Amino acid sequence: MAFRSEEAQTEDYLFKIVLIGDSAVGKSNLLARFARDEFYPNSKSTIGVEFQTQKLDINGKEVKAQIWDTAGQERFRAVTSAYYRGAVGALLVYDISRRQTFDNIGRWLNELQTHSDMNVVTILVGNKSDLKDTREVTTAEGKSLAEAQGLFFIETSALDSSNVAVAFQTVVKEIYNILSRKVIQSQELQKKDSGRLANGKTVVLQADENQEAEAQTKQGGCSC
Repeated sequence: MAFRSEEAQTEDYLFKIVLIGDSAVGKSNLLARFARDEFYPNSKSTIGVEFQTQKLDINGKEVKAQIWDTAGQERFRAVTSAYYRGAVGALLVYDISRRQTFDNIGRWLNELQTHSDMNVVTILVGNKSDLKDTREVTTAEGKSLAEAQGLFFIETSALDSSNVAVAFQTVVKEIYNILSRKVIQSQELQKKDSGRLANGKTVVLQADENQEAEAQTKQGGCSC
């Protein structure tokens, strides 16, 4: 979901971003830290879907990130799958201290690609980097998987807030950059089509002899 509204000298963009991954990898705390700078050590598992909107300034433009926190528990997967639709960004989260959550990344990535309407800017997030003594997934493994899947990669800690803002900002900035490139391409196409009349006919301002001969050949066929 990427919307733009034009007001007086202001452009607002709204990007839908989803948080996905196994239960208890810290998705809700990542969102709480980013949106409100809060952390809940005894937070309960998300039931269904919750979302919050956060404003960011990207290249002088106000961008609103509508971030959806999807439940990671198996029994809610059928419910949350509908919320992938319209997403243009995703944080794919695992817990560096629980290898099983890393091993399940492929399944989550497949689900994202299956239910999304378009290519989604995705960052692989190794959360709970503060748990150094109980780490089960190395940084190198995370980077390798991200490179193989064409994803961004970062390790974060919702507890001490390290790299949390960077993770969200990376996704939003990339979405904005992609959108900006599409706008520029659209403007270039409009310039190329500026010689077209309202009825769809093309106005040829100049034509050399070869072009005229070719046009005559198409109309009358080859006489040789």
